Amino acid sequence: MFGIKEIDAPELLALMEDESESFLLVDVRSTHEMAFGMLPGAAAMPMHLVPIRMDELRREPKVVFYCQTGARSGQVCAFLQQQGIEQVFNLRGGIVDWYRRGYAVEAPRRSSLAG
Repeated sequence: MFGIKEIDAPELLALMEDESESFLLVDVRSTHEMAFGMLPGAAAMPMHLVPIRMDELRREPKVVFYCQTGARSGQVCAFLQQQGIEQVFNLRGGIVDWYRRGYAVEAPRRSSLAG
């Protein structure tokens, strides 16, 4: 999709369990969608805020984005690559695939929804 790098749910789970890996996990859904659950440790950054927070993302060694199904987060990855930010990955299948595999979802922290 969009010529972007993707990661699937089992690969992301392994990455999350590997304490030697440094990466940022970002949920680009709306705060309303996030209220139904987020991936553990994810930061909230609704899609419309990504362009104004690009400098933060540029400093991260690796950033994994997700949304409901992977379409919007794929668009975010494509946009960021066009801006020269290459260390971005899309979660293929989004939180829907993550949940279908029985992986943990948690309630959002209030501070994570501040955006």
